[in-house]
Amino acid sequence: MFNIKTRIIEEANFIIDNNATIRRAAKEFNLSKSTIHKDMSVRLIKINPFLYKSVKEIMNNNLKTRHIKGGEVTKLKYQSLRK
Repeated sequence: MFNIKTRIIEEANFIIDNNATIRRAAKEFNLSKSTIHKDMSVRLIKINPFLYKSVKEIMNNNLKTRHIKGGEVTKLKYQSLRK
């Protein structure tokens, strides 16, 4: 039987080690973005507050920079269409 707490800690460690986004973690663990987000924002603080703090910093940083990343991707898309 798979332990949910173990899975959540593995997800948190993956996000911290790889500075990963929720989407990337969801793809890595074959789970939905909603599940990963709930694991990291609700369940993790009850299991390990120290890991929660580290993950929260990464999630906040990703939130702050997502508009820049989106703009870069859009720019590359249209540059490739011009060629």
